[in-house]
Amino acid sequence: MDIQTINPATGQLLQSYPTLSQSEVTTSIQQGHEAFLQWRELPITQRSELMLRAADLLVTDNEHYATLISTEMGKPITYARSEVSKCAKVCHYFATSAAEFIKPRHITTELDSSYITYQPLGVIFAIMPWNFPFWQVFRFAAPNLMAGNAALLKHAPIVTGCGLAIETLFRQAGFPKYLFQTLIINEDQASQVIADPLVAGVTLTGSERAGKSVASQAGTHIKKAVLELGGSDPYIILEDADLNNAALQCVKSRLANSGQVCIAAKRFIAVKSIKTQFQNRVMIELNRYQMGNPLDEQVDLGPLAREDLRLTVHQQVQQSVAQGAVLLQGGELPEDTPGFYYPVTVLDQVKKGMPAYDEEIFGPVITLIEAEDEGDAIRIANDNRYGLAAAVFTKDIARGEKIAREQLTAGTCYVNQMVNSDPRLPFGGVKASGFGRELAEIGMHEFMNIKTVGVSDEGVKS
Repeated sequence: MDIQTINPATGQLLQSYPTLSQSEVTTSIQQGHEAFLQWRELPITQRSELMLRAADLLVTDNEHYATLISTEMGKPITYARSEVSKCAKVCHYFATSAAEFIKPRHITTELDSSYITYQPLGVIFAIMPWNFPFWQVFRFAAPNLMAGNAALLKHAPIVTGCGLAIETLFRQAGFPKYLFQTLIINEDQASQVIADPLVAGVTLTGSERAGKSVASQAGTHIKKAVLELGGSDPYIILEDADLNNAALQCVKSRLANSGQVCIAAKRFIAVKSIKTQFQNRVMIELNRYQMGNPLDEQVDLGPLAREDLRLTVHQQVQQSVAQGAVLLQGGELPEDTPGFYYPVTVLDQVKKGMPAYDEEIFGPVITLIEAEDEGDAIRIANDNRYGLAAAVFTKDIARGEKIAREQLTAGTCYVNQMVNSDPRLPFGGVKASGFGRELAEIGMHEFMNIKTVGVSDEGVKS
């Protein structure tokens, strides 16, 4: 069955792609393994040169790639350009940092020499989502290719064009043929890839459901897995916060990519004494955002990526309202409008048991929750099965840092700033948000053999 891509701004068919046969998948894996055997022997300096070329291509052809992103998944063009630029930065970062990250680490023991060395594992299989169709791939590919691994990509079907464009980019940059391959396959075929003995590990960014499936399969075949799953990220606003900054950062985080961001601020938890003031500032901040054609330079919010995703968001909103949440804005499906648009929606008086409290809403829906005090706000923040990211707003930096460091259960916690991923910092979650880390030195080591070497000259001394 062919895979189709749809323009979410119009609902019109873009392209159809035939899926690979089972034998073609097997051949691709074999070709990737053979490319790995040659690539791992290449000096790190030569790998760096090629990765820098990839970065240059991302800069030179930014507009082409950004337009492809906007057309396939609806990201506003200005945000799409920023995404491509960020991909160039991650390529440059690992091209210039990888040699330091994988140099041997010498440790003093009773042996004459003992050290840790880092070696690539082989072919790594990546299952990537549609919401950041270039960034999610490059934050996996840049460190793993620099580590000496080969890469197979199963991209989300709705951004198949992006996946193929990335493969072409690596070839244009001079990377060996078959070192990075985009496989047009379905879920059953993805299971075939995970099970193949030549595949050394699997990484997935996606839903909790997909994460459970991939983790189970990887465990069955005793393979390393890194999972970055959903998030229902809490942003705590304390009584001494700069409310203008808090509102700006919270709204900016929540509405980025039309609300389709794993680490977006999804639960605004304000202490009772300033909750009304904060809410008023949030409503003012929303007036800055304009929804429309994602290729329009003035637009901040595009459509959601698929029709079924829009319906899921709407059902979560309706169920929350039916259970007592107060709808302050939005919450209605647009009538007689092509595409998969959903209005900015604000829900107040959200309580435990409602979808807006318990679940991840992947769309432009703001959830307002009142806390009695700091302790209650922290309790509410942690009262969720996810643990991807969190933030706290307070003018007392020491107070905020202690909460972020010691009291919030999440992989990344910021103070007075929206959470964002950075190539220099490890990224990942805990609880149902997954395990393992991407980016930085730690992320590069995830799919490497961290080998201990001990040497004694006992018996060879004169």
